[in-house]
Amino acid sequence: MSTQTKARPVFRTEDEEREFWANHSPLDYFNIKVAKRASFPNLRPTLRSISIRLPAGMLDDLKVLANKRDVPYQSLAKLYLSWGINAERRTTGSESLPNKTAERIARPRRAAKHSP
Repeated sequence: MSTQTKARPVFRTEDEEREFWANHSPLDYFNIKVAKRASFPNLRPTLRSISIRLPAGMLDDLKVLANKRDVPYQSLAKLYLSWGINAERRTTGSESLPNKTAERIARPRRAAKHSP
């Protein structure tokens, strides 16, 4: 790789650009030393709706626990699933990245309600 970066070509179509990058290295056209890490703080993970059947008692317990944490019960269910999946990955040796969604859900939004 040379220390001098080449001038980036101008493309007329996406197909022309796709063809070019398939045959050339981006390292010749971009100075990696001045590159900055991109941050996309407002991106949300893609969600897919599913249907899951739970025993009524388990669902009631989940709703009570969610109420104590002041989070929606579906969010708490996702948190518990995340914890279980991460625990399973740790025991099987396929460690996952930190789950920031789980950390956010675990923190209550406001002070817990006191029972009378």
